[in-house]
Formats: sequence, structure tokens, C-alpha cells
Amino acid sequence: MFKKTLVRLAAAAALSGMAAAASAAVITLDFEGLRNQEQILDFYNGGTGSLGSSGVNYGVRFGSNALALIDADAGGGGNFANEPTPDTIMFFLTGSAVLNYAPGFTTGFSFWYTTTTLGGTVTVWDDVDATGNLIGTIDLQALGTNCQGDPTGNFCNWAIGALAFGGVAKSIDFGGTVNQVGFDNITFGSTDPNRVPAPATLALVGLGLLGLG
Repeated sequence: MFKKTLVRLAAAAALSGMAAAASAAVITLDFEGLRNQEQILDFYNGGTGSLGSSGVNYGVRFGSNALALIDADAGGGGNFANEPTPDTIMFFLTGSAVLNYAPGFTTGFSFWYTTTTLGGTVTVWDDVDATGNLIGTIDLQALGTNCQGDPTGNFCNWAIGALAFGGVAKSIDFGGTVNQVGFDNITFGSTDPNRVPAPATLALVGLGLLGLG
């Protein structure tokens, strides 16, 4: 019996600045513009990802485990479908994916996630690098494979993870089984990540987010 994994091709090895006051502005990270399996790093921090891609400078930096993954239907290696924004999501192949926002954010945050038979956990912290005090935890539920791709992709059910809180958060640790959970439309300052993915109807069998078959 094969375990589903997020990537279709060979697994990639993950390699291994900040502003002032806390922000309540709504910021959404959709990962579009990154290349397949590129480390996100400073893509949203006025710099680049590991392959030279650059995005809007929001003062957000990702740890080295956080990778972009493009849908196989768009030429990437991703075994997913029905993603909230066009073709690219975040996932990880080692450890967990840590997001740092040193200015801090308030009110709450939200995201879309996909996983099949395994769940995961997302934790929010009041200091960078998932340190300091734990502000809150979101448990991710397994979403199954009863869905249809667009046109292909086994990770095609999506759900919202959201947390409202007081105080100021400075980092988020996106955890779970490696190559088994993907994230999109990570949104600061709102418990609504927008864009409802298409409904699902047909059961499929696959390997994982980065497909190995």
C-alpha cells in the first residue's frame, strides 16, 4: 500500500531582517512567482528565494525548510489540485516550515491547507523562530482523497485553518508529516484566507504532494 506524498518527481533536499512595530494590516502570501521546490527564504522580505525569485517585501522571512511547490498540471512536481490561487503552494520535506514576521501581527491569521490521511499542527509564537510564549495551536484534520483533480492531483481537498488571538505574534511553525501537508493563502490580520477551492467528487489514489511515482 503506497503512502501519498506531495511531490511527483524526486524529493529535493532543503538547504539551509526585520522591521519595527506590530502590524494589523491584512497580508496574504500566495507563493506565486516562486519556482518549483525553491526555498522561500527572503522572497517576501526584500530579497529572493534560493533560486533567485523575488516577491513583494512584506518583512516576512521563511526558514530553510519551507519550499514552494508548483502543480504538475502547470509543469511543476506537485501532486495537488484545486489550490486556492493559481499554481503554487508551500510545503516541506524536512522538519517543519517556520515563518518569521519580526514586526509582529495581531488579531489573528488564517490559511488554506491540504492533507489526505495524515493531519498536522500549526503553532503561533510571540518571538521569532517558534520561540518565546506559545500563543495558540491549530490542529489540522486529515481531509481524505474523495475528490477530483484539475485535471489531476491527489491532494485535492482543502480546508481553512484559522486562529484569533490577543497580543502580538512573531512566528508560525507549520508542522505535520513531511511531504504530506501543503499550505496556501497564508493571511495575517484576518481569520478568512479568501478564495474557496472547488468542491470535490471522485476518489483517487496517489503517492504524495511531491509525487514519487
